[in-house]
Amino acid sequence: MLASRTLLSKPTLAVLSRQPACFVHHGDHGNWGNTNIAVVFSGCGWWDGTDVHEGVYTMYHLSRNGARFQIFAPNQQQMHVMDHMKKQPGSGENRIYDYFWPSHRNMMMESSRFSHGQGMMQMQDLSKLDVNSFDAVIFPGGQGVTKNLSSFVKDGKDCKLQSDVERVLKDFHRSRKPIGLASMAPVLACRVLPSIEVTMGYERDENTRWGNWPHTSMVQAVKSMGAGHNVREPYEAYVDEKNKVVSTPSFMWETDYHYHYIFDGIGNMVKHVMRMSTK
Repeated sequence: MLASRTLLSKPTLAVLSRQPACFVHHGDHGNWGNTNIAVVFSGCGWWDGTDVHEGVYTMYHLSRNGARFQIFAPNQQQMHVMDHMKKQPGSGENRIYDYFWPSHRNMMMESSRFSHGQGMMQMQDLSKLDVNSFDAVIFPGGQGVTKNLSSFVKDGKDCKLQSDVERVLKDFHRSRKPIGLASMAPVLACRVLPSIEVTMGYERDENTRWGNWPHTSMVQAVKSMGAGHNVREPYEAYVDEKNKVVSTPSFMWETDYHYHYIFDGIGNMVKHVMRMSTK
């Protein structure tokens, strides 16, 4: 402690001594009021549900900007359980493994890993999501979008959506309430909402020392659904003001270290969703 004090000038130490014990952050743009956002999950984990980073970053930025939010997921079985170490479906090697790692899990139960405490932070059944109770809805990404919330992984551009996912997207669009989408989630909106504009990042893979774009085939799929696509960086968001749809590439871009770009992109998406929800 004495050694560190010698590195600071007396005026600096005087200023620090007058500071409170902690600092309270009231949001990057102040308190937006009583904005209430629904967040929809599809499980827990990039390979078989909602990407953990995208889910957490979304809740972080909502909290940071003064929003209230409620988390939802379908009360149905997910497609399968992935071994995230091997990046392949988990398979039991013995009876103990089978007991602790069942081959199928419930989306709502898995998504509850994101919940913390009671009330608004307790996971809710997606079938109970009522558009009249919320100002906007956000879908974080992850392979659960293509496996659990839709049949995209099997049917591509002709995929079907889980019934409540389709209902929620159509209800919010019809009510002129904003829809936020991260990474693969634009697939859902593009399938059921006509002529919307989105971004899923780059339209072809361009490997750099920063990262690469391995999922660009999905861009062609959303185009074939009738959507317009706009190239954006991982830290950016694209805003379709007409349809009140905001999207960001997130983990459509793969990177080893530069997660802060994805963090910033989701932040930009959240801010635009909140901006439009207050109009």
